[in-house]
Amino acid sequence: QVQLVESGGGLVQAGGSLRLSCLASRSIFSFDVMGWYRQAPGKKCELVATITNTGGTIYAVSVKGRFTISRDNVKNTVYLQMNSLEPEDTAVYYCNTVPPRVGSGMCDSWGQGTQVTVSS
Repeated sequence: QVQLVESGGGLVQAGGSLRLSCLASRSIFSFDVMGWYRQAPGKKCELVATITNTGGTIYAVSVKGRFTISRDNVKNTVYLQMNSLEPEDTAVYYCNTVPPRVGSGMCDSWGQGTQVTVSS
């Protein structure tokens, strides 16, 4: 079973930027689609960005134009560059396959995720 470890979160002011990383314990090449999810307090898990092995990307409307997802299959890593951050982006961010196959249940049970807090 592959393990995914997220990092790069933190506290940032509105308008700032963060770059999240997701390191896999083995090759992610076999996972055609990888994605970043987030869960804000009191809200459901939300898929915010996906990327295929050929580089195709899809974004949630709420982050389109501000977030950029990328992947490096050699480094077994998926990234999420977040610019122009807004307080509404405050959440715990998780990476997983799309659909999610690592872990079970909702996103807050997959792993530790990485906390992003945007102050106004």
